[in-house]
Amino acid sequence: MKITVADVEHVARLARLELTPGEKELFAGQMGAILGYVEKLKELDTEGIVPTSHAVPMENSFREDIARPSIGLEKALANAPSRAGSFFVVPNVIE
Repeated sequence: MKITVADVEHVARLARLELTPGEKELFAGQMGAILGYVEKLKELDTEGIVPTSHAVPMENSFREDIARPSIGLEKALANAPSRAGSFFVVPNVIE
């Protein structure tokens, strides 16, 4: 599939990009090369190949969700620069 400068202009307009005439020509060639490569990949026989989402096997590395006691209020607030009772004091962000 041949990508034209008009195709590049259309995609640039959708992406709200302003391109120079040189960039339009460059990107038309580059996009054409990418689509040409994809067309070449379509020639491969993929019958019997299982689709994968990762190139290497992946395992869940999450730990089990086990309830544990919290660190406690005093430890949580120990390094607070400022506190009011059992709360962190933070600067106002909305006036």
